[in-house]
Formats: sequence, structure tokens, C-alpha cells
Amino acid sequence: MTSHIPKIEVLSGRERRRRWSTAEKLTIVQETYEPDVTVSIVARRHGIQPNQLFAWRKLAAQGALTATASQEEVVPASEYRALQNQVKELQRLLGKKTMEGEILKEALEIASGFKKTPVALALVAEGQFAMTKVCETLGVARSNIAESMKRRPSKARGRPPLADRELVDEIKTIIDDMPTYGYRRVHAILCRKARSESRPWPNAKRVYRVMKVHGMLLQRHTGALDTRRHDGRVAVEQSNLRWCSDGFEIGCDNKEKVRVAFALDCCDREAIAHVATTEGIKSEDVQDLVITAVENRFGLINTLPKPIEWLTDNGSCFIAKDTRSLLVDIGMEPCSTPIRSPQSNGMAEAFVKTFKRDYVSVNPRPDAATVIAQLPSWFEHYNTLHPHKALGYRSPREFLNRQTET
Repeated sequence: MTSHIPKIEVLSGRERRRRWSTAEKLTIVQETYEPDVTVSIVARRHGIQPNQLFAWRKLAAQGALTATASQEEVVPASEYRALQNQVKELQRLLGKKTMEGEILKEALEIASGFKKTPVALALVAEGQFAMTKVCETLGVARSNIAESMKRRPSKARGRPPLADRELVDEIKTIIDDMPTYGYRRVHAILCRKARSESRPWPNAKRVYRVMKVHGMLLQRHTGALDTRRHDGRVAVEQSNLRWCSDGFEIGCDNKEKVRVAFALDCCDREAIAHVATTEGIKSEDVQDLVITAVENRFGLINTLPKPIEWLTDNGSCFIAKDTRSLLVDIGMEPCSTPIRSPQSNGMAEAFVKTFKRDYVSVNPRPDAATVIAQLPSWFEHYNTLHPHKALGYRSPREFLNRQTET
């Protein structure tokens, strides 16, 4: 008769638990994935418990046994996540404690024997810390601090604003004299006056702000843009290299017409000379203009020291044979623009626009005699006082004087 009592094996020697390396564990786990092999067979083959082998398979699937090269200790994923959460919590606490320490440090510098509410108000007013954090750290009610902050006047930042009354009066004086000047030219005149009086001049942005507040800015240009292009360059780098000339017409109140021709330097923008008549501009008038311009720049000479380009359009008075002959005799090089290309003489065209806007349109023009009598003062004002953008908002004479000084 067979006995069902299990036999007990007694180990007489000194036995030790087998330690498996990470590489060995991975090798055993890989054997379980071979065809026609079960976990029990592999476990019996290596003398380990099947449940232990199942645990290794699970860890291998979760990536816990991939660090075979470094032979590091295997850490379960749950323990890894717990450590991550612990690190995040420590970082949060560190940031919180650091902020609390900064708040307390600032509070200690401000507080000297009085209550915490004024200290909290002072800290919040500085804007370095959030109101909630300040209130939590100092132990005061946030609602009380928020209500008190609403009643406190906002702290002024930066320099105190300068008084604008004196500046407004100066701007009004300039605008009364030249009503077509915008804030840039007004600022240039203010700077010129301040330099002459050896005092600081106002900032351009301040001039713009004051003029905007008091409704003294010009209306923006809303006209259509000219689609014709001109890629050339009329301006030159030095004076007396190129002069441009053109003519325009001024209508009077009594229906009379005044025709004006002028000569303009393409570098310093000075209106060197002009002629005016109630008739059409003839070749003789242009010849007088050329001679006057040369005398105003160089004195009484017969020939120029070096050639100067004379740029005009194709008007009959400019391309006349006698006009060109005089130009060649004096030493000038006659240049004319292409047909129907006013952009090629754009500097002269821009001067006509500026002259009509800043002088003709704002002065009385009862008759031709009055207009002709005013022309010299208009040209003198343009040359002496009119700020020009291309010249750094200096007048042509100021630009010439600076060139002479340097």
C-alpha cells in the first residue's frame, strides 16, 4: 500500500540562495518566448519558481530589466513614479519657501515696530510679489489689503512730467507764423531756438504729444499716390555739382498770374536765384536766372571753376538755343529730363510743392505787384529758416555753414 505522506528532504550542508544577474534574467525571459516552450518548462529547466519567472517577464515588458550594461539595481515602475512625485513636491516646497523667505526679508527691512497690515500694503505696492502670497505669508486678510489698495493713489513712475504751458505758448507762436508746419518742423525750430539760448530743447515725442493733446497736429495726407516710378537719384553729395531749375505759376485774387523760375542746388537745397514776371517765362528770363545764380554763388566771374550740371525739364525756355549757348559759355552742362517724366526733376517739383504750401497759400495775393514784392522775403525765409528733412531738419544756410565749418 502506497503512503500519501510527503517525504521531507533534509539539507545537511550549507545552502545559499541563488542570485541571478540582470543579463541572466533577460536570457531566461527570452527562452519563454521560444516556440513550443512554456513558462513552467523554462522554470524547471533553471530550477526557479514559475511565479518568479512570471514576475521577471512582467518587469521586462515594463522596461525595468533593460539596464543590463550598467548592471544597476532593478527599480519597479511604481517606486520610480513615487520618487518622481517626491522630487516634484520637494521642488515646489523649495520654491515656496524661497519666496516666503524673500517676502519676510523685505518685510523685516520695512517693518520696525508697527502692525503687519501697513507692511503688507507697502510690499504689494512695490509690485514684486503677488498679493495672495504676501497675505498668506504675513497672515493678513487679502480682502482688507485689496480694499485698501483701491483707495491708495497709484505711485507715479519715472520722472515727474514737465509743465507744458510754456511749451504750448512757444508752439502756438511758431504755428501762428507758419501754420503749415507739422510737429517735426516745429520741433526743429524749438531746438534751434533752445541752442541759441544755451538751454535744453524738448524731445520730439513730447512736442508730438503736446500738439496732439491741444489739437495742433496737421491732418494726414489722404491723396492718391503717384504710380509712376523713378529709380534715378537727383540729389548729390556735394554742393555746386548739380543745379536744378523749374517754373511755376501763382494765381492772384484779381485773376492776374505771376510766373516764377528758380535755380536750386541739389545738395544743400538752397534756392540760389529766382526770376518773376507776369508774362510767360522766356529764354531771356532763364538766362538772367543763370547769370544771377552764378554771381550769387561765385561772384563776378566769366567761367565756372568746374562744370556744374543744369537739370531742367523740356520747357521751351530751358531748351532754347540761346539758353544752352549761355550755359556752355559759362561752363555748365545742360541736362534735360525724358519726355513726360517729371520724376526725373523731382527735387524741383518738390520745391514747388513746398513753396506753394508754406508760403503762397498762407499769404495775401491781391495782385501781381504784391506777390512779386513778397517773393524775395519768401525765398529768404526758405533759405534761412525753413527746416528741411533731407538736411537733418536744418535750413539750407545752416547746412552750408556747417559744411564750411567742417
